Amino acid sequence: MSDSDVKLRLSKRTKTEKPKLYKVVLLNDDYTPREFVVLILKGEFRLDSAQAEVVMMTAHQKGACVVSVYPKDVAETKATRAIDAAGRLGYPLQFNVEPE
Repeated sequence: MSDSDVKLRLSKRTKTEKPKLYKVVLLNDDYTPREFVVLILKGEFRLDSAQAEVVMMTAHQKGACVVSVYPKDVAETKATRAIDAAGRLGYPLQFNVEPE
């Protein structure tokens, strides 16, 4: 086989970027019951009981705690749903969404 028989194919490969990730941060407040916060963390963010307790206590002691990291649309949806659920019961529970 000669060099002229070998043909190289050059093709452009497009690299797809991974979506940027965003942190959902639980903010402490002095009014929302701890049990309710744990319930929200388990229900909306799918944390198990032990993880939810740790996140809740960290936010309580330090003022805020990262709950989880998601693509932007998922992070915003989960934070909004959790805030809305708390608001329906009159609790001022708050979450922030921040770039990672």
